[in-house]
Amino acid sequence: MGYQNSPIRTKSFEFACEVVRYCDELKLKKDYELASQLLRSGTSIGANTREAQRGVSTKDFKNKFGIALKEADETIYWIDILEATGRAVPQGMRDRCEELIRILVAIIKNS
Repeated sequence: MGYQNSPIRTKSFEFACEVVRYCDELKLKKDYELASQLLRSGTSIGANTREAQRGVSTKDFKNKFGIALKEADETIYWIDILEATGRAVPQGMRDRCEELIRILVAIIKNS
C-alpha cells in the first residue's frame, strides 16, 4: 500500500473536510474565534500526516505524526468547548477525531 492510499491519510483528509464545512457554519453564526481555532487544529492533523509520509528519516516521520497527534488532541479540546457552550457539534465528529488519535498513537508506537 502506498502512502497515498493509507487509512490515516484518507481519514484525516475526510475529517479536515468535515471540519471546514462545520467551521463555515460557525462563521455564519458569528463564532469566528472558535471556528478559527477548530479550523487550524482540525486541518493540521491531515497536513502533518501528509508531511510525515514524506519524512526524510524515521525521527522526522515520528515527529510529524507526534505533531498531528497533538493537533488532534487540541481539536478534541475545541470540540469540548463548543459542546460545553451549547453549540451543536456534528454527530460523530468527536468519535472520528478520537479514532484518528488511536491510529496516530498506534503509528507512533510501531514506528
